Amino acid sequence: MNPVLPTTLSNDRVRLEPLEMRHLEGLLSAAADGELWNLRVTSVPEPGGTAGYIERALTDQAEGHRLPFAVIDIATGRVVGTTSYHDILPAVERLEIGYTWVARSAQRTHVNTSAKLLLLSHAFQTLQARLVGFRTDNFNFPSQRAIERLGAKRDGILRHHHPRRDGTVRDTVMYSITAAEWPEVRAHVQWLLTRPRS
Repeated sequence: MNPVLPTTLSNDRVRLEPLEMRHLEGLLSAAADGELWNLRVTSVPEPGGTAGYIERALTDQAEGHRLPFAVIDIATGRVVGTTSYHDILPAVERLEIGYTWVARSAQRTHVNTSAKLLLLSHAFQTLQARLVGFRTDNFNFPSQRAIERLGAKRDGILRHHHPRRDGTVRDTVMYSITAAEWPEVRAHVQWLLTRPRS
């Protein structure tokens, strides 16, 4: 697998910029759109924790196991959320896409699907990953539906896997797409972006 280095990914709908502290105000606004930090099954930071959230993401990047992005909606120029490559394992040519959240007003729009198409394309075609994984909370049913809608296969569940901020411990649902599956998944995701939304 090729080195996972900071880069900007874009199409005519979204731009993914390497996350920096300059995106702080945009992420604060995106999280406030829907008060997303109140969701039990996501890791959206509370307003007072957003700077620390960015700092942790950048520390993870410096350690080589995460590459965080700010998600920019091209139509408005606004930061509408964040996403990352993470759990980057060059030895087995694998990485995951996660730490993804977007403002309430950007949910159920083109934003998340457009961003996933950029990330998957870069992972398989430029980085030469053999597998891209996804994980989500066992009670985050909207996230599970969104991952399955992309065409990812459900690999299984890791029981009692990760603490939630409320002190409970979640089960983690794991998904993946292989390089062999990518051409069909790419065609499907491109179709999703062209069909009318119901």
